[in-house]
Amino acid sequence: MSATNPPSLLLRIVSLLASVIVWLLILIGLAWAFGALWFDFPQAEFRRGVAGGFALLALVVAVVVRPRWRAKLGLAVSVVLILVWWLTLQPRQFRDWKEEVALTAHAEIEGEVVILHNVRNFEYRSVTDFTPRYELRRVDLRKLRGVDVFINYWGSPYMAHPIFSFDFGDGGRVCFSIETRPEKGESYSALGGLYRQFELFYVVADERDVIRVRSNYRQGEDVYLYRLKAPHARAAFLEYVRTVNELHATPRWYNAVTNNCTTAIRHQRTSSERAPWDWRMLVNGFGDELLYERGGFDRALPFAELKRISRINERAKAANEAADFSEKIRAGLPGMHAAD
Repeated sequence: MSATNPPSLLLRIVSLLASVIVWLLILIGLAWAFGALWFDFPQAEFRRGVAGGFALLALVVAVVVRPRWRAKLGLAVSVVLILVWWLTLQPRQFRDWKEEVALTAHAEIEGEVVILHNVRNFEYRSVTDFTPRYELRRVDLRKLRGVDVFINYWGSPYMAHPIFSFDFGDGGRVCFSIETRPEKGESYSALGGLYRQFELFYVVADERDVIRVRSNYRQGEDVYLYRLKAPHARAAFLEYVRTVNELHATPRWYNAVTNNCTTAIRHQRTSSERAPWDWRMLVNGFGDELLYERGGFDRALPFAELKRISRINERAKAANEAADFSEKIRAGLPGMHAAD
């Protein structure tokens, strides 16, 4: 008669760790699924109830169902089914949008000339009081002489919003700001941004619109301005134009991690042409530091000093309604062109 040896201590530890890992993955999946129902369930009035009911049912299954593998399987299947449903949600081009994002820009290219439609140039009296104004702009690619980047902070030093401004000399400047596209009555939510809550939106605007509303009218926001060393400015501008036209034809979802105001810029290029990934592309409050380290800015000054003098809020408030607003906020900053 042979004796059966009890499982070794090592096997017990491995089995326990495996069980813990499986439960952890299931819990992560359940948390994601709860959020998907909370933010994206089609009938907004039922979202909280459906999400709450799902959470309660999941808890009952985890506590009551035996054997354990059946509970794990049932919970995993529920997460997969919600994921399958969630992936069917499609972005829309036509909703009751907020005025600031009501019209999508689009462009035509005629040789060296790019004709931009619906360039935003609102006249602001406050954040909520403004006169909508959209313009048609013609820019000559042969006059493109550089790119500037504005870095906008709204509270946390870890998160920021980049806005790129293309300088066409006496042809003016064109800004691109990658944002969410909220509906009327809808406000931004960092958690909601992880789901299919907002469409992606490219604001194409005059600096007196997209910069001034941040520096002069929104409270508690800081705006920094740097000149980029951009040898491929033309290609970068056309990448923005191509994406603007694609979004004008076919909407896409915004995602706070995978398709936000910074990562969307990388997606404009093919994978082989993208800059190496860096954690500061996600925690983008340090994005200016990253660009400095990679030689994107003038490095005659230490970065801390460059950043100190690059804050333009006071300059923008002093310039405010001046016709040469863009020149006044740049005066004396490293690498900036003098006004033509």
